[in-house]
Amino acid sequence: MQQDIFGQDISLTQSSLAQDWDGVQLAVLAHGAAAGTYLGKLLDGAPEFSMAQAIKGLSLLMLGRRELQPMAHDALVAAKEFYADALPRERLYVDALEVWLAGHPSHAAACMERVLDHHPTDALAMKLSHGIRFIMGDSHGMRKSVERVMPAYGTDHAAHGYLLGCHAFALEETGSYERAEIIGRQALWTAPDDAWGLHAVAHVHDMTGNAAGGLEWLKGREDAWAHCNNFRYHVWWHKALMHLDLGQMDEALQLYDHEVRKDKTDDYRDISNATSLLMRLELEGVDVKNRWEELSDLCANRTEDGSLIFADLHYLLALAGRDKKAETSRMIARIHADGERSATEPEQRMANPGATTALGLEAFGEGDYSLAFKHLSHARKSFPLAGGSHAQRDVFERVTIDAGIRAGQWGTVEEILNDRCAIRGGRDDNYALARRELIASGRSTGDTHSVPAE
Repeated sequence: MQQDIFGQDISLTQSSLAQDWDGVQLAVLAHGAAAGTYLGKLLDGAPEFSMAQAIKGLSLLMLGRRELQPMAHDALVAAKEFYADALPRERLYVDALEVWLAGHPSHAAACMERVLDHHPTDALAMKLSHGIRFIMGDSHGMRKSVERVMPAYGTDHAAHGYLLGCHAFALEETGSYERAEIIGRQALWTAPDDAWGLHAVAHVHDMTGNAAGGLEWLKGREDAWAHCNNFRYHVWWHKALMHLDLGQMDEALQLYDHEVRKDKTDDYRDISNATSLLMRLELEGVDVKNRWEELSDLCANRTEDGSLIFADLHYLLALAGRDKKAETSRMIARIHADGERSATEPEQRMANPGATTALGLEAFGEGDYSLAFKHLSHARKSFPLAGGSHAQRDVFERVTIDAGIRAGQWGTVEEILNDRCAIRGGRDDNYALARRELIASGRSTGDTHSVPAE
């Protein structure tokens, strides 16, 4: 029996394989592209290591693609074959995979919490609980989970910096912006490759309307995310949003072409970066030319997926109103059908906020702004259930606001803007300030279409 880098007993017998396992864990914590390489090598040498099989399956499920679920199930079968030989802590990882495959990702997070009950310094369990709760939109659960294990981590713990990064992000998502920035900076000082902590500070700048400060924060720190898997595209996305907020549209488009959409993948996380950035640009009246076309074609092939409503709603941004009416209708029908079943957690999120939000996005794409605002304003309080971060979901908030302005619903839109401002620590960003000016102009002139139409 060996011990891993965090001092946890593991049922591996060879030190070289234990080193590969350490490589897996550290890469997962750092969002490193090397995680798959380490995991593949480990499974080749120790296919009987149930915990690694479980991590393979859980990682596949986190990719949010229906066609990968059979592979995740195969990983569960392999993990179960040697379940009796696994340590009790390791079995809980297998249990997490099993309950997620049964349609209950929140139960998988609960399995990780059971690990942390007895092994609070198991940083992989901490990170997985954090990641699953992020996917499910459980920001307060993220914060509670991290804060309960923090006393167990000394500054010499190999994952201390990554723990701080998770804490910083949880603080930001629950509105503690000043603390989040301080701890996010500490995370990067402690673990220079902690892209999650670096990006937590970027989120703080987004939520407090300080785009210039955000650009300064990211400047010269590219090494902190250069090693990442596709998470690196997301950090570039943040930088593009900062340029957009400052009115630097050419810079935002350049980052879209050369970094955000450098690789034309159909990974839902990459699609969400791209579609939400293009939608924001269009709402500002920017002609994004033919950039929607490759996204629309990719998203047209994802209409039957249904793994995550967060993904589906971003696919709809590339379909609704973009000469993909049949695909849009097919996706909305499937979302409604999934929501009516509501047997699993993803299906429950299809019902709320998915079904109503989807109808709102369809109406917006068709130029029916009154109907779009009716649906989107009704769904917006449930947007967090779609998962992701405040910054990511803000694209749906912006579509809601702009639909309301175009429909002449100024008073209700002002209430939404005020609510959005309160969530952001009482600060309006340039987007909100511009919309308040449009409302004032519209009231004075009686113009109900002050926002540039697509």
